[in-house]
Amino acid sequence: MKDVADGVAPASLRVARGLRLLPPRDGISAARLRAPGGTQTHAAQHDPVPGTVREWLEQVVISRTLAREEALDSVGVEYFTVAGELTDQTGARVRLDDAVIPGGFYAFHKPVPPERRVPFEIAVVHEDDELLIVDKPHFLASTPNGIFQRECVVTRLRIARGEDDIVAMHRLDRVTGGLLALSRRPETRGKYQVLFQEKQIQKTYRALAWLPNGWREGDPLPLGLESGEARERRSRLRKIDGERPVREVAGPPNAHTTIRLAGAGERDGRAVGAFVLTPHTGKTHQLRVHMNGLGMPIVGDPVYPRDAEPDPYDFSDPLQLLATTLAFDDPLTGERRVFHSRMALAA
Repeated sequence: MKDVADGVAPASLRVARGLRLLPPRDGISAARLRAPGGTQTHAAQHDPVPGTVREWLEQVVISRTLAREEALDSVGVEYFTVAGELTDQTGARVRLDDAVIPGGFYAFHKPVPPERRVPFEIAVVHEDDELLIVDKPHFLASTPNGIFQRECVVTRLRIARGEDDIVAMHRLDRVTGGLLALSRRPETRGKYQVLFQEKQIQKTYRALAWLPNGWREGDPLPLGLESGEARERRSRLRKIDGERPVREVAGPPNAHTTIRLAGAGERDGRAVGAFVLTPHTGKTHQLRVHMNGLGMPIVGDPVYPRDAEPDPYDFSDPLQLLATTLAFDDPLTGERRVFHSRMALAA
């Protein structure tokens, strides 16, 4: 769970707002690059400016910036100006012998291989001129990420609706299901994004989580949880590059979740609790890490307490975590808006 308008990318690939860059192709946004030099502050401002675009792509971009991009491992520079449709910040097509614009932004289409379809459908909960509120199925990514560029909510909806301007205003983990809010119009998008940035969106999740081994009704639970009562979990979360699990570490809290036990039962011979979770911050994997840290990992979690390195196409055991409610005051009308998921957790 993380509130971002777009997936976080390296600085050289971030969107340059307000510039005339290449539109999406097949629903997938173009990648962005920034040339060295120029007068504005950026990571490569003081690097030497190559004489031509070809020299830049050969000596700088492919060797340093794009080497991490698996889809570009075997791409030569000709790809960028042919299939890649390299354009500059004015929207003009670029040739390999053109001079590099110091500090300029460039865009191109990355090669995107075919993908196996994730066999679940997106359900529209609400739509108007500005917004789409959908139920994202478990196992479908919110935005293009890693091996899933085509098989995600944003790409699917852009293609199905013919709307290249659709953008997710926050993200749900790929294995989490439930409500996802998307903007349809760049002209009003910023007003809604501010709600997420300033934590003015109220979100509620439901989860099934394993209760401590040997737990029986009447036994104490972490945080002093009792059915119907809410408790607070605050801790410091840290994401380490190259590791899938997020860690709880010592230090001032940067993550806060309200946890309420709604009831308890049994699943596969073990005690399981039904929880209502309210995040007050938007850290990656926050709800999953907080529940695991209490010794009550969410049922079906492939990463906590142990990273099982799951096959991304194994759909047999969905995470029992569901984004059930989104509520906010509409920044355009002032109207209070509350949306409810139509999905349900396993019995």
